Amino acid sequence: MMTRKKSFPGYLNTAAIASYVVFCITQAALARDFSQQAPALNIQQVVDRAYNHYKTITDGSNASYISYLAKANTKLYGIAVVTTDGKIFEAGDAEHLFPVESIAKVFTLAHVLKVKGAKTVQNKIGVNATGLPFNSALAIELNHDKLTGSPPPGNPLVNAGAIATASLVDGKSLEEKWNMLLKEASAFAGHSLMLNKDVYDSEMADNQHNLAIAVLLKSYKSLYADPTETIDLYTRECSYDVTAKDLAVMGATLANGGTNPLTHQAVTDAETSARVLAVMATAGLYNTSGEWLYNVGLPAKSGVGGGIVAVVPGKMAIAVYSSPLDAAGNSVRGQLAIQSIAQDLGVNIFKIQMQK
Repeated sequence: MMTRKKSFPGYLNTAAIASYVVFCITQAALARDFSQQAPALNIQQVVDRAYNHYKTITDGSNASYISYLAKANTKLYGIAVVTTDGKIFEAGDAEHLFPVESIAKVFTLAHVLKVKGAKTVQNKIGVNATGLPFNSALAIELNHDKLTGSPPPGNPLVNAGAIATASLVDGKSLEEKWNMLLKEASAFAGHSLMLNKDVYDSEMADNQHNLAIAVLLKSYKSLYADPTETIDLYTRECSYDVTAKDLAVMGATLANGGTNPLTHQAVTDAETSARVLAVMATAGLYNTSGEWLYNVGLPAKSGVGGGIVAVVPGKMAIAVYSSPLDAAGNSVRGQLAIQSIAQDLGVNIFKIQMQK
């Protein structure tokens, strides 16, 4: 059998193809090696990038219905991340004090869950989202009329549910109840927190709507202490000062199963932390909680003081302070910054992290 000799151009073509194949294999190998060796963006770089990217955002406006908050400096903007092994990353005004407002509901809920138990919270308050504004009285009526699956208070993170939660705090006097809540919040933060009396006085002078909610709950046998005293306690819990760093430590304590990653104090237990995070996922950003979870994939809680904290269970918490709010009462820059950080770090709890 005769073999056919290749022409010189044929040898060139074969050599060219072989060289191209070798080139592609080499490039793929180099790219793979580089991807394995090149460090991903570290947390501080991610925080700095989010801070710089959104510091010029001017959308939103301060909460005008609370005189103290209406005067907040809209230029202040700070980010903090605290990991469960105690590392801290900051940018901007991360240590500026501001009123905690509704974020306090998270830590009061943690206290009541630990003391009263999960069934009490579910049966007396409810854990479903209301789908209505955080200060809605209509939600109470809908729940009372059995048009939803919740008791009248609805959820511990809306005003009605938070007021009912406050009414479940044990104590022989208002001062004893308040000292208990402040002590526990301070343990979450890792240092003593202080009541901002100007905020407290401002809100007590204009809290008729919340008092009406308390009285309505009482009429439906869904408030478990005196309405006036309960509103005082509720207003105090919303009036202590925190920083973005404080919120990140408090959130990281929940992420760490209830143990503060800086002080190593067991503030609460892992089961309580898990239930608190579940409620945060359900209603942490008021009536836009579903959109937040859909887009970001992290349990979070906002407050009309401009703070917001998101928790990555087992890993970290991300907190931001920026006072201008959207129509639902959530910090505009806070939401953008946390979403950016969460995406850069790949911490959406609903995404499977594939092993490489």
